[in-house]
Amino acid sequence: MNILNKKSIFTAMLQDGPFAIGDTPPFAHPFSQEAKEWSQAIKGDPMMKTKYRAVRNQIFDFLSISTFDEILLLLHDKKLRKSTTNTSNQLLGNMFGVQSNAQVIDRYLHEYARTADDVVNSLRAKVLAPYSSHIETTNEIEAMHHPVALLLVLFDERFHRKARFEAKRKLVLMSLAGSIDQRERETQIENKFAEFLSFLNDFVWSSSSKIGDLEICYLHSRHSAEEFRCMDVNVLSEAGALEVTPVAGEKLTLIKRRSFNDNGREIPIYVTIRKKPPAAKVLKLLRKNEKNPATAVDDELGLMAVLNSISDVKLFLRHLTKSAVKADSFMTLEDITDTLTGGEYGGSATGSSTKTPMLKFFARLGGMRVEFIIHTNSSYLNYMCQRDVAHDEYEVKRIFDTGVAEFLFPSDIYHLDMEKIRSTQLTRFRRMIEEC
Repeated sequence: MNILNKKSIFTAMLQDGPFAIGDTPPFAHPFSQEAKEWSQAIKGDPMMKTKYRAVRNQIFDFLSISTFDEILLLLHDKKLRKSTTNTSNQLLGNMFGVQSNAQVIDRYLHEYARTADDVVNSLRAKVLAPYSSHIETTNEIEAMHHPVALLLVLFDERFHRKARFEAKRKLVLMSLAGSIDQRERETQIENKFAEFLSFLNDFVWSSSSKIGDLEICYLHSRHSAEEFRCMDVNVLSEAGALEVTPVAGEKLTLIKRRSFNDNGREIPIYVTIRKKPPAAKVLKLLRKNEKNPATAVDDELGLMAVLNSISDVKLFLRHLTKSAVKADSFMTLEDITDTLTGGEYGGSATGSSTKTPMLKFFARLGGMRVEFIIHTNSSYLNYMCQRDVAHDEYEVKRIFDTGVAEFLFPSDIYHLDMEKIRSTQLTRFRRMIEEC
């Protein structure tokens, strides 16, 4: 479901609904024309009325008040505001499973606020880089880290509408960051990530090389004019690459390869191991219109590998399962999708291409479930470069097509045409990909 849908789980964030941030804080008199119009807007929507009551009650419980008028006291009474902040710390700590003192809880809130800022800044750094200054967060909001301070901004007439929207957005993103952190602590993802790296170094990669000793190589590829699909590719040494000057339709791609041993033969493999950072997980929850990381983020641990040929891919799979047995763990491969030898990828993610060639599966071993994406040299280059397949294009599509861009930066506040920006950014990334 698109996140901008009226049935979205994030309805309270939408600027075309009853929770929209207006030019002035929501302090209209109950019998004013503004209040009557607002009431009329949700009159025939029982679900919206239920959501409004839930949000209102959450605000009252969190601030320890019983009417909106009491918010004015919090805005102008520093001592009362400090007391409310202290009380809310314990409430938040218990909600996110942080059983500690106020100082530790405050440190966690700082981390959640940083993650919320990272969500916006990550988009400013890549997908929306040319519009970075347009979507920069107001300084005062970026400096805030406590939910009480951010919530009070929504009702403070001193703050501009954009700042008040950004305060609400930061609250929502902090809540998702808190849920993700709680999930990571419950599943001990940090420990499992370390265990996964140890498994690879102890049992999978060749013992003839030191940990971190990588062979620098280059993929010299030729691409079709129509789709920029990889037509042929040669592996060059670092010295050999210096003798090559790519022309139009060619690419020279750096890869740093490890190796694994198969019956005395060293087989090269390029590997990138990833653990999604919190900001990436928050964006994934938004794209999937979910608040529960347990159901929406199933690829916390992942590995992408690139080998020379299909036969090397098969050898690696066998080596992987045998290595797990050596580590005293049976390994099962789940949710296997193989399009390396033909067929179309049946990915359901918005923005993904059915033409994406890869071998994808989840490996369950040692109490972990790890996502593996396996490529040959040519399929990896298609994953990086082919039109309508390239990952950079996919990143743009999924942010815009799921509604996340408009959700985070609504046009009535940021005055940006997201449809136009989507087209511009796809063209920009395509040009960068196809440059020699």
